[in-house]
Amino acid sequence: MKIAIVCYPTFGGSGVVATELGLELARRGHEIHFITYSQPVRLALLNPNIFYHEVHVPEYPLFHYQPYELALSSKLVDMVKLHKIELLHVHYAIPHAYAGYMAKQMLKEQGIDIPMVTTLHGTDITLVGNHPTYKPAVSFSINNSDIVTSVSQDLKDDTYSLFDIKKDIEVIPNFIELDKKRTDDTTECHRSMMATETQKIVTHISNFRKVKRIPDVIKIFYGIQKKIPAKLMMVGDGPEKEAAEALCNELGISDKVIFFGNSNEIDKILCFTDLFLLPSETESFGLVALEAMACGVPVISTNSGGLPEVNKEGYSGYLGNVGDVEYMAEKAISILEDDNVLYEFKSNALKVAQEFDIHNIMPMYENLYRKALKQLV
Repeated sequence: MKIAIVCYPTFGGSGVVATELGLELARRGHEIHFITYSQPVRLALLNPNIFYHEVHVPEYPLFHYQPYELALSSKLVDMVKLHKIELLHVHYAIPHAYAGYMAKQMLKEQGIDIPMVTTLHGTDITLVGNHPTYKPAVSFSINNSDIVTSVSQDLKDDTYSLFDIKKDIEVIPNFIELDKKRTDDTTECHRSMMATETQKIVTHISNFRKVKRIPDVIKIFYGIQKKIPAKLMMVGDGPEKEAAEALCNELGISDKVIFFGNSNEIDKILCFTDLFLLPSETESFGLVALEAMACGVPVISTNSGGLPEVNKEGYSGYLGNVGDVEYMAEKAISILEDDNVLYEFKSNALKVAQEFDIHNIMPMYENLYRKALKQLV
């Protein structure tokens, strides 16, 4: 199949999932065309089945905000015609599904009918999409997609409750490439670079937005380090980072916290991590938690959104109510204070991650693509 993938080319979960999906599809022999405004951060072009087409948005003084949707839809039309693309897979309802629909209509006028699969990832529904300004466009885009998927049952339920949706939504969870995590080469995993032998290593990775509740991460760790020698790895960047650094100073734990900024070496950091913290207000899925679990790292998270579908209570970690930092710190300590318990949770975390291995999830997408193409016949 010749498939165009439209996504955000950033460190965010949706961009990572879309990129890894395309790479695996290419390995399976499909021809994949990424169409977006810059090259996705995880995209490796050393594959004869992978192509990248940049969307250029010309700047005109007339426009206060440059019309990306128009440029994207036009680029889609051109690439479909040039490369004989058979199917569009867009990630995020807006602006991508909206632009995809416009491209479909332009192509239809030229005698080309092409199906569009739309994958919903989270904030395109619960945050941005639910804003009154965008809500009609989101409903329209979803209802006019040929096939719609969501990354969790919770997000599917939210979509139906927030919008007037007539389409069936199929749940296909996010995935992890366990083959990339498995390695006998431990030379890159030097715990001693980050902590002493007696210290446990706790990690948080996010875009440091308010929804991630960064102060709760700091407070949970503050509770942990009172009982257990520990270091905290804060990976990522965003608007809450400066306040987080100030809170560490206020609590007197700055010497125990390392702020990395954005990193392409997530696996190296996770390989020496003992526990992962994700006390988010909500997560449509919690891909970063799954990435931690794939490295054998148990997770302390909230019980909101799709997190209970990923993190198994009392098995791969624990889930607490949003804002209950005392409970989450207590459960974190219960895992970290006994090495035998920690080993068991680490083993269980990896077992859960295996359920989401890309080789289990990929056939679901391929079957959907075939279904979409058959609908045109």
